[in-house]
Amino acid sequence: MPTRTARVTAEAVDAFATYLSVERHASPHTLRAYLADVRQFLEVAGAGGLAAVGPDTLRHWLRMLDGAAERSSVARKLAAVRGFFRFCTRTRRVPRDPTVGIATPKVRRPLPTHLSLDEIDRLLSVPRDDSLLVRRDRAMLELLYSSGLRVSELTGLDWERLDAESGAVRVLGKGRKERVVPVGRPALRALESYRTGCAAAGLPATRGPVFRNRAGTRLTSRSVARLMARYVAASGTPTRATPHALRHTFATHLLGGGADLRAIQELLGHASLSTTQRYTHVDLRRLMDAYDRAHPRA
Repeated sequence: MPTRTARVTAEAVDAFATYLSVERHASPHTLRAYLADVRQFLEVAGAGGLAAVGPDTLRHWLRMLDGAAERSSVARKLAAVRGFFRFCTRTRRVPRDPTVGIATPKVRRPLPTHLSLDEIDRLLSVPRDDSLLVRRDRAMLELLYSSGLRVSELTGLDWERLDAESGAVRVLGKGRKERVVPVGRPALRALESYRTGCAAAGLPATRGPVFRNRAGTRLTSRSVARLMARYVAASGTPTRATPHALRHTFATHLLGGGADLRAIQELLGHASLSTTQRYTHVDLRRLMDAYDRAHPRA
Protein backbone atom coordinates (compact mmCIF):
# COMPACT_ATOMS: atom_id res chain seq x y z
CA MET A 1 0.00 0.00 0.00
CA PRO A 2 1.38 3.46 -0.90
CA THR A 3 2.59 5.54 2.04
CA ARG A 4 0.95 8.85 2.88
CA THR A 5 3.99 10.68 1.46
CA ALA A 6 3.68 8.79 -1.83
CA ARG A 7 -0.04 9.58 -2.02
CA VAL A 8 0.60 13.29 -1.39
CA THR A 9 3.24 13.35 -4.12
CA ALA A 10 0.98 11.53 -6.60
CA GLU A 11 -1.88 13.95 -5.83
CA ALA A 12 0.45 16.91 -6.46
CA VAL A 13 1.49 15.48 -9.85
CA ASP A 14 -2.17 14.90 -10.80
CA ALA A 15 -3.05 18.47 -9.77
CA PHE A 16 -0.12 19.79 -11.83
CA ALA A 17 -1.37 17.80 -14.84
CA THR A 18 -4.82 19.37 -14.46
CA TYR A 19 -3.25 22.84 -14.17
CA LEU A 20 -1.20 22.34 -17.36
CA SER A 21 -4.19 21.02 -19.29
CA VAL A 22 -6.94 23.35 -18.08
CA GLU A 23 -5.17 26.61 -17.23
CA ARG A 24 -2.08 26.51 -19.45
CA HIS A 25 -3.83 24.75 -22.37
CA ALA A 26 -0.78 22.52 -22.85
CA SER A 27 -0.88 20.20 -25.85
CA PRO A 28 -1.12 16.44 -25.19
CA HIS A 29 2.51 16.07 -26.32
CA THR A 30 3.74 18.79 -23.91
CA LEU A 31 1.67 17.33 -21.10
CA ARG A 32 3.12 13.84 -21.58
CA ALA A 33 6.69 15.15 -21.77
CA TYR A 34 6.40 17.38 -18.68
CA LEU A 35 4.79 14.69 -16.54
CA ALA A 36 7.37 12.10 -17.62
CA ASP A 37 10.19 14.49 -16.67
CA VAL A 38 8.64 15.31 -13.29
CA ARG A 39 8.06 11.63 -12.45
CA GLN A 40 11.61 10.77 -13.51
CA PHE A 41 12.98 13.42 -11.14
CA LEU A 42 10.74 12.30 -8.25
CA GLU A 43 12.01 8.73 -8.64
CA VAL A 44 15.58 10.00 -8.28
CA ALA A 45 14.60 12.25 -5.37
CA GLY A 46 13.58 9.20 -3.34
CA ALA A 47 10.84 8.48 -0.82
CA GLY A 48 11.30 11.59 1.32
CA GLY A 49 8.45 13.42 -0.40
CA LEU A 50 8.20 16.89 -1.86
CA ALA A 51 9.17 18.69 1.34
CA ALA A 52 12.50 16.79 1.44
CA VAL A 53 13.56 18.07 -2.00
CA GLY A 54 16.21 20.78 -1.80
CA PRO A 55 18.71 22.44 -4.16
CA ASP A 56 21.24 19.66 -3.47
CA THR A 57 18.70 17.06 -4.69
CA LEU A 58 18.33 18.96 -7.94
CA ARG A 59 22.10 19.39 -8.40
CA HIS A 60 22.60 15.65 -7.83
CA TRP A 61 19.93 14.89 -10.44
CA LEU A 62 21.50 17.31 -12.95
CA ARG A 63 24.92 15.69 -12.41
CA MET A 64 23.35 12.30 -13.18
CA LEU A 65 21.91 13.70 -16.42
CA ASP A 66 25.17 15.38 -17.45
CA GLY A 67 26.60 13.39 -20.34
CA ALA A 68 23.66 10.99 -20.36
CA ALA A 69 21.38 13.38 -22.26
CA GLU A 70 21.70 16.30 -24.67
CA ARG A 71 21.86 19.71 -23.03
CA SER A 72 18.61 20.70 -24.72
CA SER A 73 16.90 17.65 -23.14
CA VAL A 74 18.36 18.48 -19.71
CA ALA A 75 17.13 22.07 -20.04
CA ARG A 76 13.64 20.83 -20.95
CA LYS A 77 13.57 18.40 -18.01
CA LEU A 78 14.65 21.13 -15.62
CA ALA A 79 11.98 23.46 -17.02
CA ALA A 80 9.34 20.80 -16.31
CA VAL A 81 10.55 20.26 -12.74
CA ARG A 82 10.86 24.01 -12.18
CA GLY A 83 7.27 24.50 -13.35
CA PHE A 84 6.10 21.69 -11.06
CA PHE A 85 7.70 23.17 -7.94
CA ARG A 86 6.49 26.68 -8.76
CA PHE A 87 3.00 25.22 -8.91
CA CYS A 88 3.53 23.34 -5.63
CA THR A 89 4.83 26.51 -3.92
CA ARG A 90 1.91 28.59 -5.19
CA THR A 91 -0.62 25.99 -4.02
CA ARG A 92 1.18 25.64 -0.63
CA ARG A 93 2.12 22.02 -1.17
CA VAL A 94 5.74 22.90 -0.34
CA PRO A 95 6.97 25.78 1.85
CA ARG A 96 9.62 26.98 -0.62
CA ASP A 97 10.67 26.44 -4.24
CA PRO A 98 13.87 24.31 -4.29
CA THR A 99 14.59 25.23 -7.92
CA VAL A 100 15.30 28.88 -7.10
CA GLY A 101 18.96 29.58 -7.85
CA ILE A 102 19.42 26.46 -9.99
CA ALA A 103 20.92 27.57 -13.33
CA THR A 104 19.58 26.22 -16.59
CA PRO A 105 22.26 24.53 -18.75
CA LYS A 106 23.31 26.79 -21.60
CA VAL A 107 22.02 25.48 -24.91
CA ARG A 108 23.38 26.64 -28.22
CA ARG A 109 20.30 27.11 -30.38
CA PRO A 110 20.83 26.20 -34.03
CA LEU A 111 20.00 28.88 -36.56
CA PRO A 112 16.58 28.29 -38.14
CA THR A 113 16.57 26.50 -41.49
CA HIS A 114 15.06 28.67 -44.21
CA LEU A 115 14.78 28.73 -47.99
CA SER A 116 16.15 31.38 -50.32
CA LEU A 117 13.80 33.37 -52.55
CA ASP A 118 14.81 31.20 -55.51
CA GLU A 119 14.19 27.99 -53.55
CA ILE A 120 10.78 29.15 -52.31
CA ASP A 121 9.77 30.13 -55.86
CA ARG A 122 10.73 26.67 -57.15
CA LEU A 123 8.89 24.94 -54.31
CA LEU A 124 5.66 26.91 -54.77
CA SER A 125 5.67 26.25 -58.52
CA VAL A 126 5.73 22.44 -58.13
CA PRO A 127 1.98 21.78 -57.47
CA ARG A 128 0.77 22.47 -61.02
CA ASP A 129 -2.22 20.39 -62.10
CA ASP A 130 -5.85 21.26 -61.39
CA SER A 131 -6.93 18.24 -59.34
CA LEU A 132 -8.53 18.90 -55.96
CA LEU A 133 -5.65 17.42 -53.94
CA VAL A 134 -3.05 19.45 -55.83
CA ARG A 135 -5.16 22.59 -55.35
CA ARG A 136 -5.21 21.75 -51.63
CA ASP A 137 -1.45 21.29 -51.51
CA ARG A 138 -0.78 24.51 -53.42
CA ALA A 139 -3.04 26.44 -51.02
CA MET A 140 -1.37 24.76 -48.05
CA LEU A 141 2.19 25.66 -49.13
CA GLU A 142 1.22 29.20 -50.14
CA LEU A 143 -0.49 29.81 -46.79
CA LEU A 144 2.43 28.44 -44.74
CA TYR A 145 4.85 30.80 -46.50
CA SER A 146 2.45 33.74 -46.76
CA SER A 147 1.41 33.83 -43.09
CA GLY A 148 4.11 31.97 -41.15
CA LEU A 149 1.65 29.61 -39.49
CA ARG A 150 2.73 26.74 -37.29
CA VAL A 151 1.76 23.43 -38.86
CA SER A 152 -0.66 22.81 -35.96
CA GLU A 153 -2.32 26.15 -36.72
CA LEU A 154 -2.61 25.21 -40.39
CA THR A 155 -4.19 21.81 -39.72
CA GLY A 156 -6.50 23.30 -37.08
CA LEU A 157 -7.76 26.03 -39.41
CA ASP A 158 -11.49 26.16 -40.22
CA TRP A 159 -13.10 27.96 -43.16
CA GLU A 160 -14.96 30.26 -40.78
CA ARG A 161 -11.66 31.73 -39.60
CA LEU A 162 -10.57 32.78 -43.09
CA ASP A 163 -11.70 36.26 -44.15
CA ALA A 164 -10.82 36.49 -47.84
CA GLU A 165 -12.38 39.95 -48.10
CA SER A 166 -9.99 41.53 -45.60
CA GLY A 167 -7.15 39.16 -46.50
CA ALA A 168 -6.63 37.82 -42.99
CA VAL A 169 -6.94 34.62 -41.02
CA ARG A 170 -7.63 34.08 -37.30
CA VAL A 171 -5.56 31.28 -35.82
CA LEU A 172 -5.32 29.64 -32.42
CA GLY A 173 -1.67 29.45 -31.41
CA LYS A 174 0.14 28.02 -28.41
CA GLY A 175 -1.82 28.25 -25.19
CA ARG A 176 -4.95 28.71 -27.34
CA LYS A 177 -4.05 32.37 -27.87
CA GLU A 178 -5.81 33.82 -30.89
CA ARG A 179 -4.12 36.18 -33.32
CA VAL A 180 -5.01 37.66 -36.70
CA VAL A 181 -2.48 37.18 -39.50
CA PRO A 182 -2.54 38.74 -42.98
CA VAL A 183 -2.68 36.47 -46.03
CA GLY A 184 -0.97 37.46 -49.28
CA ARG A 185 -2.75 37.63 -52.62
CA PRO A 186 -1.16 34.48 -54.15
CA ALA A 187 -2.22 32.48 -51.08
CA LEU A 188 -5.74 33.95 -51.23
CA ARG A 189 -6.02 32.99 -54.91
CA ALA A 190 -4.82 29.45 -54.15
CA LEU A 191 -7.30 29.15 -51.27
CA GLU A 192 -10.17 30.40 -53.45
CA SER A 193 -9.26 27.90 -56.18
CA TYR A 194 -9.21 25.13 -53.59
CA ARG A 195 -12.53 26.30 -52.10
CA THR A 196 -14.12 26.25 -55.57
CA GLY A 197 -12.81 22.73 -56.11
CA CYS A 198 -14.20 21.60 -52.75
CA ALA A 199 -17.64 23.00 -53.58
CA ALA A 200 -17.63 21.29 -56.99
CA ALA A 201 -16.73 17.99 -55.33
CA GLY A 202 -19.57 18.34 -52.83
CA LEU A 203 -17.24 18.95 -49.88
CA PRO A 204 -17.85 21.63 -47.21
CA ALA A 205 -16.33 24.90 -48.38
CA THR A 206 -17.72 27.36 -45.83
CA ARG A 207 -17.49 25.50 -42.52
CA GLY A 208 -15.24 22.95 -40.86
CA PRO A 209 -11.62 22.03 -41.62
CA VAL A 210 -9.97 23.82 -44.52
CA PHE A 211 -7.41 21.12 -45.24
CA ARG A 212 -8.87 17.62 -45.49
CA ASN A 213 -7.41 14.25 -46.46
CA ARG A 214 -8.83 11.81 -49.03
CA ALA A 215 -11.30 10.52 -46.43
CA GLY A 216 -12.64 14.03 -45.89
CA THR A 217 -11.29 14.39 -42.35
CA ARG A 218 -8.85 16.98 -41.03
CA LEU A 219 -5.30 16.68 -42.36
CA THR A 220 -2.71 15.84 -39.68
CA SER A 221 0.64 17.56 -39.05
CA ARG A 222 2.43 14.36 -40.02
CA SER A 223 0.58 14.24 -43.34
CA VAL A 224 1.53 17.86 -44.07
CA ALA A 225 5.20 17.03 -43.35
CA ARG A 226 5.07 14.03 -45.72
CA LEU A 227 3.43 16.06 -48.49
CA MET A 228 5.94 18.87 -48.13
CA ALA A 229 8.90 16.45 -48.23
CA ARG A 230 7.59 15.18 -51.55
CA TYR A 231 7.27 18.69 -53.02
CA VAL A 232 10.68 19.75 -51.69
CA ALA A 233 12.26 16.73 -53.40
CA ALA A 234 10.40 17.51 -56.65
CA SER A 235 11.61 21.12 -56.55
CA GLY A 236 15.26 20.03 -56.45
CA THR A 237 15.89 22.05 -53.29
CA PRO A 238 18.93 20.68 -51.42
CA THR A 239 17.77 22.21 -48.11
CA ARG A 240 15.96 19.78 -45.81
CA ALA A 241 12.82 21.89 -45.52
CA THR A 242 10.00 20.94 -43.14
CA PRO A 243 6.70 22.82 -42.75
CA HIS A 244 8.35 24.71 -39.87
CA ALA A 245 11.10 25.81 -42.26
CA LEU A 246 8.45 27.76 -44.19
CA ARG A 247 7.62 29.60 -40.95
CA HIS A 248 11.33 30.41 -40.57
CA THR A 249 11.47 31.47 -44.23
CA PHE A 250 8.47 33.77 -43.74
CA ALA A 251 10.18 35.52 -40.80
CA THR A 252 13.62 35.70 -42.43
CA HIS A 253 12.27 37.21 -45.65
CA LEU A 254 10.21 39.76 -43.73
CA LEU A 255 13.26 40.80 -41.73
CA GLY A 256 15.38 40.96 -44.86
CA GLY A 257 12.72 43.20 -46.44
CA GLY A 258 12.93 45.67 -43.56
CA ALA A 259 10.03 44.55 -41.34
CA ASP A 260 10.16 45.59 -37.70
CA LEU A 261 11.15 42.83 -35.27
CA ARG A 262 8.19 43.59 -32.99
CA ALA A 263 5.79 43.24 -35.93
CA ILE A 264 7.34 39.88 -36.83
CA GLN A 265 6.93 38.80 -33.19
CA GLU A 266 3.20 39.60 -33.37
CA LEU A 267 2.77 37.83 -36.70
CA LEU A 268 4.52 34.69 -35.45
CA GLY A 269 2.67 34.70 -32.13
CA HIS A 270 5.88 34.59 -30.07
CA ALA A 271 5.36 35.35 -26.38
CA SER A 272 8.93 36.62 -26.03
CA LEU A 273 10.88 38.93 -28.33
CA SER A 274 14.03 36.91 -27.59
CA THR A 275 12.52 34.00 -29.55
CA THR A 276 12.04 36.25 -32.58
CA GLN A 277 15.55 37.69 -32.29
CA ARG A 278 16.98 34.42 -33.64
CA TYR A 279 16.15 35.73 -37.10
CA THR A 280 18.48 38.70 -36.69
CA HIS A 281 21.33 36.16 -36.56
CA VAL A 282 20.12 34.59 -39.80
CA ASP A 283 20.00 37.98 -41.49
CA LEU A 284 23.39 38.96 -40.04
CA ARG A 285 24.91 35.78 -41.48
CA ARG A 286 23.49 36.71 -44.89
CA LEU A 287 25.03 40.19 -44.62
CA MET A 288 28.39 38.76 -43.54
CA ASP A 289 28.38 36.38 -46.53
CA ALA A 290 27.66 39.31 -48.86
CA TYR A 291 30.47 41.30 -47.21
CA ASP A 292 32.93 38.42 -47.62
CA ARG A 293 32.04 38.07 -51.29
CA ALA A 294 32.08 41.77 -52.17
CA HIS A 295 34.64 43.59 -50.02
CA PRO A 296 38.17 43.64 -51.50
CA ARG A 297 39.81 43.38 -48.07
CA ALA A 298 37.30 41.04 -46.40
